[in-house]
Amino acid sequence: MIAELISVGTEILLGNIVNTNSAYLAEKCAQLGLSLYYQTVVGDNEERMRETIRTALGRSDIVILTGGLGPTEDDLTKEVTAEVMGLALKEDPHSRRLLDDYLAQYQKNDAQRRITSNNYKQAMVPEGAAVLDNHNGTAPGLIMEKNGKTAILLPGPPGEMKAMFEEYVFPWLRKKQPEMIFSQMIKICSIGESQVAEEIQDLIESQTNPTIAPYAKTGEVHLRITAKGNSRKECEELIQPVVRELEHRFGKNIFAESENMSLEEAVTVLLWERNLTLSTAESCTGGAVAARIVNVPGASDVLMQGMVTYSNQAKRKTLGVKEETLNLYGAVSEECAGEMAEGGCSFAGTDVCLSVTGIAGPGGGTPEKPVGTVFMGCCVKGKTTVREYHFIGNRARIREQTVAHGLAFLRACILENS
Repeated sequence: MIAELISVGTEILLGNIVNTNSAYLAEKCAQLGLSLYYQTVVGDNEERMRETIRTALGRSDIVILTGGLGPTEDDLTKEVTAEVMGLALKEDPHSRRLLDDYLAQYQKNDAQRRITSNNYKQAMVPEGAAVLDNHNGTAPGLIMEKNGKTAILLPGPPGEMKAMFEEYVFPWLRKKQPEMIFSQMIKICSIGESQVAEEIQDLIESQTNPTIAPYAKTGEVHLRITAKGNSRKECEELIQPVVRELEHRFGKNIFAESENMSLEEAVTVLLWERNLTLSTAESCTGGAVAARIVNVPGASDVLMQGMVTYSNQAKRKTLGVKEETLNLYGAVSEECAGEMAEGGCSFAGTDVCLSVTGIAGPGGGTPEKPVGTVFMGCCVKGKTTVREYHFIGNRARIREQTVAHGLAFLRACILENS
């Protein structure tokens, strides 16, 4: 079946609120095996809403609308959808009772509050519609069916919408759509998107079910393997041969086989598994690498110290970088990065230290070392590896790339040297 999403609200068009509802519903539609081809945002305008809903019902089997179910004059979603589908509105006694109970409690919270008559607009429902109780607000949801088409109306506030969808809509759609979709993510680092794409070109050209979809992220490439079947078990059985083939092709470059596993978490787990402690010695990133590690619960088991040695004086005093090294090669150099990593291990008393030194811009570059030049050093149990990078973009973008590639470099060095 084909599904379509319509988000109603001028505030979304103006950018006053972020439309998280569509992202949530799109993911749920995918899990249900529904084909989703269109997502639309329409303002609180009766004529444009009518045109949008009519178009959606003409090309899709199920249209899910969020927003515009409240008590105010510009909340028109229910009224316009009912008109388009040719359904008259009438008061639903059950919804009226729930609304009275909710408003009575609401009024008790503040003596100045009073119940206004426009609230009861929310108890009007299209004839024949299934009413979805709202346990977190006042506006009920609706499922309206006519001539093989379905409109599902949900409240706009995400807390109300998600709870209602999970309780009522997901089970209802599951019965309508017996097939399901299940995905597994493979996350790769240390090689680029173009190389990954080339390596899996034959798999993509021959794919049917499951399918592989690549996604590029700063310093990472994610491959989503998606299968359609009658159960999760059937989908997983279809996916596993593809996962094994990807493991064979990308080996240690795969750092996660889970949607929720981040690169910093993979690095932290690796350090914990190998009983290693970590310190960081950062210059141009200003502690951002350590901050990514600290994002991981339990990072205190492995991260002992983060050092921001921005000035040459700090590099000498804290990390023991030789003045001769700085004079001969400069702070942004292979030699300095190596001494920073070794000095970090010594100063912090850790098994591993990652160092970062570079030119993030916008100034400071030279023909020999342009903006975006970064050197990283990693000392693991006394063995030091240094790598030179060249990144493109503004200052924020260069720092972001440096952090992402720094984590991948750290992981590679741990795998190789411990």
